[in-house]
Amino acid sequence: MPVPTSVSTRSHPGKGAGLSLALLSAVAFGGSGVAAKPLIEAGLDPLHVVWLRVAGAALVMLPLAVRHRGLIRRRPGLLAGFGLFAVAGVQACYFAAISRIPVGVALLVEYQAPALVLGWVRFVQRRPVTRAAAVGVVLAVGGLACVVEVWSGLGFDVLGLLLALGAACCQVGYFVLSDQGSDGAEAPDPLGVIAYGLLIGAAVLTVVSRPWSMDRSVLTGSAEMDGTPVAALVLLGWIVLVATVAAYITGVVSVRRLSPQVAGVVACLEAVIATVLAWVLLGEHLSAPQIVGGAVVLTGAFIAQSSAPAKNSGKPVAGGGPERELSTPGTTA
Repeated sequence: MPVPTSVSTRSHPGKGAGLSLALLSAVAFGGSGVAAKPLIEAGLDPLHVVWLRVAGAALVMLPLAVRHRGLIRRRPGLLAGFGLFAVAGVQACYFAAISRIPVGVALLVEYQAPALVLGWVRFVQRRPVTRAAAVGVVLAVGGLACVVEVWSGLGFDVLGLLLALGAACCQVGYFVLSDQGSDGAEAPDPLGVIAYGLLIGAAVLTVVSRPWSMDRSVLTGSAEMDGTPVAALVLLGWIVLVATVAAYITGVVSVRRLSPQVAGVVACLEAVIATVLAWVLLGEHLSAPQIVGGAVVLTGAFIAQSSAPAKNSGKPVAGGGPERELSTPGTTA
């Protein structure tokens, strides 16, 4: 399959902006659970919340889909893959997983995605991966285990674990597909890709979630956030506009400025941010291991992102020596 130009073509200014966008994306994605939980506790089914999130974001992005309708002809595979994996797949697999296994375990398995991305780079694209990038992944995953306190919900449900692993694989698809075509004159506009991805994801989730059975009365009332009533529509607006539209836009652009493997490790901060926001807004206090784990995730993300080489440095992806030039658009792994 075509392999996009690697991170070595990205400059230092682009890398700094990409890191900032990746952090913004992690904050935006991390805030989704804090807004969604009160709606679920008020009576909405989790899959209905996911459908409202994706369908609402698709509606917001519809004008951009019309503007970039040429993408349907030029990049149908990319649009279908982004919608199926990066939008519908991650959401459906994750929510199905947490219906069978603890949330912490599901999160830990899903966020094996950075390690899987490194595996993709090393064994599929056949590009070197530095020790620093690998250490960053190990630290991030280990710290995440502390953040979600995985030991408090140990159990073995084969289907639940497979669904969580499916979410991880779909998340790999998100990072890899976000980087596809990021260079060259024919590079697809990321906003168009996101718009069609959300439309396709909404169509798939409509079949999975059956929104016609939703309790719509919840949306006209209020939901409690740590004892404080908040209008359900305000929470839904946050989920749609910030935790989905803004999150996907900043996330996809950050991958194009960094690289799939670096952005993947930085994305581990999403779970840390979600945990901190739940502490502040929902009164779910952090334990000492969670605080330590958050610091370890931050360290791992910093090590991974700092290992990316500068533009035209001649170094392999994720750092290393100048053994060989990297793939360019149109070459085969």
